[in-house]
Amino acid sequence: MIIIGITGTLGAGKGTIVDYLIKQKGYIHYSVRAFLIEEIKRRGLEVNRDSMTSVANDLRATYSPSYIADQLHKKAIDSGKNSIIESLRTPGEVESLKAKGNFYLFAVDANQKIRFDRIQIRNSETDQVNFSTFAANEAREMGSTDPNKQNLSKCKEMADFVLNNNGDFDALNKQIEEILNQIEN
Repeated sequence: MIIIGITGTLGAGKGTIVDYLIKQKGYIHYSVRAFLIEEIKRRGLEVNRDSMTSVANDLRATYSPSYIADQLHKKAIDSGKNSIIESLRTPGEVESLKAKGNFYLFAVDANQKIRFDRIQIRNSETDQVNFSTFAANEAREMGSTDPNKQNLSKCKEMADFVLNNNGDFDALNKQIEEILNQIEN
């Protein structure tokens, strides 16, 4: 059983990698975003990037920096199937999952303008922002010395594999296949 964690910048292609692994490889998907949305709704808050960040930070501060990822890891282990945990955002999450074994972290990134254009097309609850808000959200998530807050830069440094998604689906899928050939053999 393999568990793949995915980290990456806003709109970089985390969901595209997840879709490929589910459809082409039969992986089971566990989403930090879905976990947080459920908690946000339970708390009666509006679903947006600010509430996602504050609720995630609160859960990490209350339980542990790896709390959310650990909860999803338990579900993955219980499934007994190759799984994906998307979207890891703190070094504590990555460290905890790596310590459990059979875990690989993928980081995905792309040019900021390309990513902004992608989120405009995707248009989820948290994507309805202008470019300056997008850039500010990203800057906030890139680094923090607080172990309970997002640090995408450090997560990317901790990745076993880094994918560049400035191209098309075929280019990204080729990178995924090359990585899978390394870890599945």
